[in-house]
Amino acid sequence: MATPAADASGLLAALDAARAAGRAPDVSGAPEAELDAALRALVKRDGAAAGALLRQLAAEGQPKLVRKAARRALYRLDPAAAGVAPASGKPPTPIVRREAERVVQAWASSIDGTGARGLWLLVEGGLGGGLRLCSLLLSDTLGLVDAAGGPVTRKRLDAERAKLGGDDELRWVEIDPRHGVALVVETLAVHARTGAPLPERFAPWRTLFEGAAPAGSAAAAAGADPALLERSTELLAERDLGGWFADPSVIQEQAVSLLELRDSKLVVPDQVKAEREAAIVDAVIARAFDDESRRRLARRLDEVALVFAGSGRGPAADLARAVAAALRDAEIEATRVPLLRAMAQRGLEVAGDVTLGRVRLEDVTRTPARPPAA
Repeated sequence: MATPAADASGLLAALDAARAAGRAPDVSGAPEAELDAALRALVKRDGAAAGALLRQLAAEGQPKLVRKAARRALYRLDPAAAGVAPASGKPPTPIVRREAERVVQAWASSIDGTGARGLWLLVEGGLGGGLRLCSLLLSDTLGLVDAAGGPVTRKRLDAERAKLGGDDELRWVEIDPRHGVALVVETLAVHARTGAPLPERFAPWRTLFEGAAPAGSAAAAAGADPALLERSTELLAERDLGGWFADPSVIQEQAVSLLELRDSKLVVPDQVKAEREAAIVDAVIARAFDDESRRRLARRLDEVALVFAGSGRGPAADLARAVAAALRDAEIEATRVPLLRAMAQRGLEVAGDVTLGRVRLEDVTRTPARPPAA
């Protein structure tokens, strides 16, 4: 073939003629600057339609200068829009990669008297990699109460963790990230049972927990240690358990009976009075700690034991595990569990304050209410 015109317009005309005739274009010998200008004009004019011609020019067998100019022109096209690939045949390497997401660290608070706790999950991966912090509020009766979070740097994470402090009523500890995921799965099961909707803000995090197993019971095969069980009231001295008591909303009748007994002008032996108070406490335990409540309380103690152990309180962790084992043992009556008696007595005191108008019931009830939707 004859060498086409050396100027850009002549080169462009030659390319058009070759394409129309269905023959391979011959631009060998064309000046590099003029060829580059002609190909720029071709891409600007025809866009994706120029892709096939440019691939011919970029193929092996063409002069090196022609191949280089054609490849530059190919990269000026948007590969996704044009449906073309670089001359090498390899797809372009994406600038932003999507990596598999995984929970790499987790922190959990202790559990309050309503069964609620906080959970932080540090997530690595996703679009562009990096870190995201997933902040959740879990409840063993309501399920997933709230969700929040987003991208975070290590510096920001350290600053936020420092704000948690070490003297909060609900102590936070680092836990195994796999256990953190399992706790969320366990909480999602509450929604499956009750049909309660999940918070909308949880949607971006939901895929993290698909296919994961729920947290299992930490109950030991052996029975509860009687010596530890006898000392279980010591647990209520821990600030974490400051809100653990029988729900005043369900024991008002017993609270009134206790107030009447204490205010009675009748002179009765101390032993008789103590027996009557013990009977009232027994009634509270029967009312507030049925089989389902025992199961739920045992599960809370499993988790509290992990928090105690993670914050250097091994002896308290042993006590919590002993009570959990006792609560799972159907042969042990609830009235024989010292921690339950102490929680019943504490609940009676609070319920008495409600009866006397010293506190509002809605401020002390142990029955959580789901917050209104945002």
